[in-house]
Amino acid sequence: MKMGNDQLINQDSGCAEYYTPPTLLAYVHRMFPVIELDPASCETANQNVKALRFFDKSVDGLKQPWIAKTLWMNHPFNKGEKACKTKCQKKICNDPNYSKYRGHCIDTDIPSNGDWIDYLLYQFNAGNIKEAMNITFVNSSEAWCQKLLNAGLSCFLNGRTHFHDENNKLKKGTTKGCFITYLGDRTDEFRAIFSEIGVVK
Repeated sequence: MKMGNDQLINQDSGCAEYYTPPTLLAYVHRMFPVIELDPASCETANQNVKALRFFDKSVDGLKQPWIAKTLWMNHPFNKGEKACKTKCQKKICNDPNYSKYRGHCIDTDIPSNGDWIDYLLYQFNAGNIKEAMNITFVNSSEAWCQKLLNAGLSCFLNGRTHFHDENNKLKKGTTKGCFITYLGDRTDEFRAIFSEIGVVK
């Protein structure tokens, strides 16, 4: 059964490349003047994030320890997908009429939102990260979103956040609202800064 748009929106944004805009990063930099680590980034995104270190696709941040005093994460937003089996039958690989057809199989798993959030919380709770912030779409019905809401203080951003594309150009048409979650001890400072651009709870 084909999912309607109202169901798809809770699963996948339709694009995994959303780079945080400088206007929003200005508030992030007020909280973290120095971002020590961005575990899900690239050269283009880091032009604005300005993290001292970042992990890109070639490194695979989910396989690295996240050791940092300050961490910022805008992970690839994806529902996740398991690697193809021999004689793959997936529509996304084999059916040109399918809306998300890519025309080839994948040999490694594509991480989900839950994978990134679980690893962030694991690394923070293990004491590897002193403070962290991350941004993601608001999908309150999803387990990974509930984990974030229960783990830290969140700012629900006013309006829609328009991210940048892989060429660092503004990409309009965002379909969902976003929130930023803070993990750490400076909750009063986070509330003071981010209350300027959203509701903090």
